[in-house]
Amino acid sequence: MAAATPSPKDQLRVGRILKAHGLKGALKLELYTDDPEARFRPGASFTLQVPEHSRWHRKTITVREFRWMNASPVIFFEGVDDRNEAETLVKAILWVDQDDLGPNEEPDAWYDHQLIGLDAVRDGEVVGRIARVDHLPAQDLLIVSVGDREVMVPFVSAIVPEVDLAGGRIVLTPPAGLFEDLADDEQ
Repeated sequence: MAAATPSPKDQLRVGRILKAHGLKGALKLELYTDDPEARFRPGASFTLQVPEHSRWHRKTITVREFRWMNASPVIFFEGVDDRNEAETLVKAILWVDQDDLGPNEEPDAWYDHQLIGLDAVRDGEVVGRIARVDHLPAQDLLIVSVGDREVMVPFVSAIVPEVDLAGGRIVLTPPAGLFEDLADDEQ
C-alpha cells in the first residue's frame, strides 16, 4: 500500500525500530509516545521512513501484536513473519497521521506539532518563533528561532507560564541573559 513521504506538518513520529528480536519477526522499538498500548494496538498502521533504496520506501505497515518482553517494547507487523524479513525494517521510523491522534485530554500537555511555529512572546513583544521541541531526560526544551540563532528555553512553568494555542503564542518569562548577552561586570 503506497503512502506519501512523511512530513512533520502532516504526521507525528511515534517510534523507531531498533533491532530484530527472535526468529518469528518480532522487532524491538524505541518509543516516542507516552501511550504505547493505545498507539501500537493491533490494526494500527504507520508510514515508514526508510532510505529510498529500501523495498519499504513509501509503504505503510500494520501492527499484528504489541507486547512487553523483559521491560522492552516488542512489536509484530502483518507480513513480517521471520527474522530475515524483520531485519529489513531495522532503523525504520514509524509515523502516524496527526488526524489519528485524537484530542489530548491532559491539562498542560501539547503535541510538538501544536507548539512548532508559535510566536515566542516576552513582555508583550515577539522575540522569536518555536522551531522545535527537544525532549531531554531532565526536562523538555523549547528551541526558539531568534534571527539567525536558536535559544534553548527550559519548558517549565516558571519560564513558560502560558501556552496560547488559539492565540498562536507562547508567553515567556526567561531569566536575564537567556535571550540577550549580559554586560560584563566592571571591576
